[in-house]
Amino acid sequence: MHSQRFFPLGTGLLLAATLFALKTYGGPPFLTDDPEPVDYQHWEFYVASIDSKTAGDWSGTAPHVELNYGVVPNVQLHLITPLAYDAPAGDHSHYGYGDTELGVKFRFLQESDKLPQAGIFPLVELPSGRAADGLGNGRAQLFLPLWLQKSWGSWTAYGGGGYGFNAGAGNQNWNFVGAVLQKQVFTNTLVGAEIYHQTAQQIGGRDNTAFNIGTVIDFTEQHHLLFSVGRSIDGPVDFQCYIAWQFTFDNSLFHFWNKLQ
Repeated sequence: MHSQRFFPLGTGLLLAATLFALKTYGGPPFLTDDPEPVDYQHWEFYVASIDSKTAGDWSGTAPHVELNYGVVPNVQLHLITPLAYDAPAGDHSHYGYGDTELGVKFRFLQESDKLPQAGIFPLVELPSGRAADGLGNGRAQLFLPLWLQKSWGSWTAYGGGGYGFNAGAGNQNWNFVGAVLQKQVFTNTLVGAEIYHQTAQQIGGRDNTAFNIGTVIDFTEQHHLLFSVGRSIDGPVDFQCYIAWQFTFDNSLFHFWNKLQ
């Protein structure tokens, strides 16, 4: 029910991510997403950070804000506004606003006993970050994925892949494929593992095959902690992690607030 990250905030993050009531969770804290949108007239609000280390470079967000809304049944609107950083070894570090991410998730097939649920989640990356400082891509990007999910008991598997359009000098289009297996181990705790492969987004860059392990802890029905950590199996990423506080609510919160005014 959560979105994938693929905002390009510097060389390390470009290579590392495509941009990473109790329900099964997809997307955060993983990069691979699922087809499940936010429920109708419900909201998800995140304050999060994603960080990546390659040889001689740290990059990521500190923090980014994500907002998802179930605008109609089976359709979710999506927005990410990041503060990004790029800290190459032996050079000047930069910090500022990164590339803005917009998307719409649409589930077109409901899960049944025999069939998985399925959905698409096109994402547009707007070049609002300064590319010269490693805080943005410099050109708009488009990612077109297809996601599938199937659950049985306390286990859930989801995954899929997509194609990214990445125009601009030195850039190239790219592919992503990933899968997640997760289990609800306690009433308020979910654990999972992810493996994914992404082709290079820059001409002459390296493909990246990587893994993450993660957890979601529900403190209440509204407050949640999400965390994952991983690295490349075959690729340039020495370390990557994602951490977020998530607040979930529905439109009744706005009605209550209006009554207080």
